[in-house]
Amino acid sequence: MATSKTKRQLIDAARKLFARKGVERTTMNDIAKESQKGRRTLYTYFTSKEDLFLAVVETELDVLIEKMKEVTSRPISPERKIIELIYTRLEVVKEVVDRNGTLRANFFRDIWTVEKVRKKFDAEEFKLFREVLNEGKEAAVFDIDNVDLTATLIHYCLKGIEVPYIRGTIGGNLDTETVNDNVVSIIFGALHKKDIHKN
Repeated sequence: MATSKTKRQLIDAARKLFARKGVERTTMNDIAKESQKGRRTLYTYFTSKEDLFLAVVETELDVLIEKMKEVTSRPISPERKIIELIYTRLEVVKEVVDRNGTLRANFFRDIWTVEKVRKKFDAEEFKLFREVLNEGKEAAVFDIDNVDLTATLIHYCLKGIEVPYIRGTIGGNLDTETVNDNVVSIIFGALHKKDIHKN
């Protein structure tokens, strides 16, 4: 328990410094000082600043998966779940990037580095979408031939619009209701929902 607590303290210290100073301008010494741990302790857990950056990203993705799991466990219809999953996923990623200040630039610039830690998240996200799609298929509200393929396509579509969504370039000139109506039409049209006005 003490070990994981120390690791969390180091990650939290790194997150604060990366957000305040940027990854490039933060040193391992800075992180050791901020965490009130020695350099030896820091290097016991992390071999480099890049390892710490990836650990920060991973902990943020873990929070996102937990929020998505909360959506799937709610006693709401599969139609509501699929829409809420999509919005939760996009909004939490946006909050993470915005909250971390100068880390935002690194997130966009080092997107391929970030991909390394996203593999676990991607697998978890796929499972959650598959679960909701199966639920909708069994309830006869979604008419889809291949649940796995549909879950994969939703996952990659969301990855594709992640950066423009975070930057606010998707639907920025439209009101929220118009954006929501369009999202619902696109999603339910693709899922061949029997009656898009039924909730």
